[in-house]
Amino acid sequence: MRKIKICAASVTVIYILFLLPSCSTPRAGAQKTVLQVPGAYAGNTDSSSTEKISWQSLFEDEVLKSLIDTAVKNNLDLQNTLEYISIARANLLFNKGLGLPSLDGFVSAAADKYGKYTMTGVGNFDTNLSPNITEDQKVGINPTQDYFLGLKSSWEIDIWGKLKSRRKAAASRLLATEQGRQWAITQLVTQVATYYFELLAMDAKLEIIRRNIALQEHSVEVVQVMKEGGRATSLAVQQFTAQLLQTRSLEHETILSIIRLENELNTLLGRFPAPIPRGSAINEQNIPQTIAAGIPADLLRKRPDILEAELMLEASHANTDAARKAFFPSLTLTPYLALNAFKLPLVFAGGSLTYGLLGGITQPIFNRYQLKADFAVANAEQNIAFNTYQKTILQGYQEVLSSLKAIEQYKKVVDLNNEEVQTLTEAVKTSNDLYFGGYAGYLEVVTAQKGVLDAELNKTMSHRSLLLSILDTYRALGGGW
Repeated sequence: MRKIKICAASVTVIYILFLLPSCSTPRAGAQKTVLQVPGAYAGNTDSSSTEKISWQSLFEDEVLKSLIDTAVKNNLDLQNTLEYISIARANLLFNKGLGLPSLDGFVSAAADKYGKYTMTGVGNFDTNLSPNITEDQKVGINPTQDYFLGLKSSWEIDIWGKLKSRRKAAASRLLATEQGRQWAITQLVTQVATYYFELLAMDAKLEIIRRNIALQEHSVEVVQVMKEGGRATSLAVQQFTAQLLQTRSLEHETILSIIRLENELNTLLGRFPAPIPRGSAINEQNIPQTIAAGIPADLLRKRPDILEAELMLEASHANTDAARKAFFPSLTLTPYLALNAFKLPLVFAGGSLTYGLLGGITQPIFNRYQLKADFAVANAEQNIAFNTYQKTILQGYQEVLSSLKAIEQYKKVVDLNNEEVQTLTEAVKTSNDLYFGGYAGYLEVVTAQKGVLDAELNKTMSHRSLLLSILDTYRALGGGW
């Protein structure tokens, strides 16, 4: 009867351990609704899904392609993303190991001096006097020895799926780092191309400035001759000279801008400052006639940053689930198999084999504040991940829409700049003819020359802005992934 009572008490304790968590375990938060992206971009009639376009097919400039290849191989920030992937992969391997039994080799040797009036001391002495034991079975003199050579294992049985949730979180984080690497490459391609186009624009600007310097130097020489002949004043010479000096200062500022751009681009390439080769001029760079943006829903499967945010949301949800299940009891099995003896020569004797199995149920009771804190942190991180995911979708839609509108408007600006340059070039020729013929003042010539210089520079900058808008669209649509 006593044995039955003990078993009944054990069952009652186990029942209480499994029932206790249900009273105070926090519940999972309500599922939030993700923003529904619009069916089309505002003002865009292209409603068909599009295929991704790689940067190799987007750019035709072979020099630019070579620079991008170098950056992808050598960029230090991109190399760091590879290390983050390695960390995430190691974390996944660690969490996979949590669901498997551990196995440790164990070797120990001990010596214990028991008191004369202790249970073990008296028992060992009494055992040696027993006629039922052999000489090998007699316990050694005090202090007694103990030798253990064998294997010990421990295995937590994943009853509630806590370890499975941890593995799922680690796997999602690994996939997220992969998407992060793809987004980093997309960003890097865009940055390299941006600096390259900026350099081409500065080259064109420098060429325009130097061409105008030559024209202005000629104008100064002519007006000086006219002054010596009494047909122009000193003020006219001063005005033409001041304009020339201003253009020369602009030349040096442009050279400095080119040096800075080259240095920044070399940093992206992962190398010390070196000359940057050039391919086609800024005005000869290919401009796609149409940009197929597709539907906004494409962003959810094309943009690596959105996919990364989605995977991090999945990871945070799994973390929250694991933190909630930490309140439940855990079952651990601890088996062992070993050779154990109190005399060293007997360790490898046939009778020294020993084995056992211990099964234990652990239920958190006094550390529940720590578990509640862990759950609160995991739940807050899940909310942050959800908001980040929402924000990334909104930002992606806005970037595509803004870049599409920029392309549309800059194409018109470039056309108008072309007309403006043609008109002002004719105006310079006309003003020179009128001035030398005595029908116009020198201020009209100065104004006309300054106007054509500004117009040519604006045309170059508008063409650069158009190319950068195309780059922004490429990046906003997810790059080539």
